[in-house]
Amino acid sequence: MAQKVSVGTRARLLAAAERLLLTERYDEVSVRAICAEAGANPAAVHYHFGSKDELVASLLEDRLGPLWAERLSAVTAARVSVAEVVDAVLEPFVALADDPLGRLHLRLLAQFVLGRHTRLWRQPWFRMDAWVGLLPEVGEQESRRRWALAFDLIIMRFGGAGTEGREMSEAAVAALRDFVVAGLTAPSGEQK
Repeated sequence: MAQKVSVGTRARLLAAAERLLLTERYDEVSVRAICAEAGANPAAVHYHFGSKDELVASLLEDRLGPLWAERLSAVTAARVSVAEVVDAVLEPFVALADDPLGRLHLRLLAQFVLGRHTRLWRQPWFRMDAWVGLLPEVGEQESRRRWALAFDLIIMRFGGAGTEGREMSEAAVAALRDFVVAGLTAPSGEQK
């Protein structure tokens, strides 16, 4: 019974944070407000997540993880081209940008990734380790750098400051795709 209450409280906290963040800026939403919105004890966020940052990171993984997990597992298992991997990454970004709740998730993702919040993501596709082997002609360090730059660019274009309400045209998405693929597949300038 206690586990059901705990899971229910966790879900209520995630939903409350999501509702509040739809209308208020991240810095303006307090832990106390999230707990009040969820009808939970004022210490519930700290008990279930440790901090507001951890709560929001969990929210992002819960909401965005399923969009990428199956798609990326399929393309990487099939050993497809880098361009096809980039397509699998970009498709959910385009879909999220068309939805107000999706735009919130993109904005929060941008804040976390571009703000360099130090956090250990739980899901594999949120961690750089899952990506480094996908560039076969490039060493691990160079692969990490390239993927980090690629994700910074993608996340900045879809969720960074100034993107609210701005729709990316098909041509802009195609140009972004081509640019990311070119950067990931460029000949290695890595020192050996």
